[in-house]
Amino acid sequence: MNFLSHYYFERYSPHSERILGALLPDLLKNVDKRYNFHPQRFEEALFAHPKTMWISEGWYRHVEVDRLFHASGFFLDHTHALRRKLDSVVAHLPIRASFLAHITLELLLDHLLIDHTLVNANRLYEHLEHVASTTIEKYLRTIGEVDVERFFIFYQRFVTSRYILDYADINNLSHALFNICKRVWTFENNTEDHNRLTECLQVYKERYLSNYMDIFHEIQDKIV
Repeated sequence: MNFLSHYYFERYSPHSERILGALLPDLLKNVDKRYNFHPQRFEEALFAHPKTMWISEGWYRHVEVDRLFHASGFFLDHTHALRRKLDSVVAHLPIRASFLAHITLELLLDHLLIDHTLVNANRLYEHLEHVASTTIEKYLRTIGEVDVERFFIFYQRFVTSRYILDYADINNLSHALFNICKRVWTFENNTEDHNRLTECLQVYKERYLSNYMDIFHEIQDKIV
């Protein structure tokens, strides 16, 4: 799941650090996709302080939510259906349609949460701003080899840009999706590509995602 969908499961938490933890695995992967951490190995140090403990609690929930999501029939059925519809849209580009289907479903879920006012994206950013940089640095230095300076450059840009707010408009999802794909493949897309992808997203949302809350309820019922 993407950032806002992870926040959905923590939206009532009073601890901003826990909310950060629910996003932190993906934030770190955005900084360096080679990062692979196991904070449970450092519980003695991290659980000695409430704020770093809350970050770990959010991290553990992130891992469990992703596990349940990727194993669900909802995910498997929709990524398969989306791949078939996206094949023709990106056939002339090096993008693998199965990869695009995966991230498309996740961004559509974020869009739907905003569109139906089920989460307050501004409140998410307020939580992230509330977490002390010293707490974040302590956590990162404990869990492993992290380029802390590089992380904070990315993190400050992530928080100040508030780009998730742009997901309210489905037209903006195509730009985001192509930009994500450009981290993997080298290509140029044009206005026609953007329009075709946007039309595909709009149609799929309207025809096939009316039951989108089923996956949130399913995960909520199963999560510890």
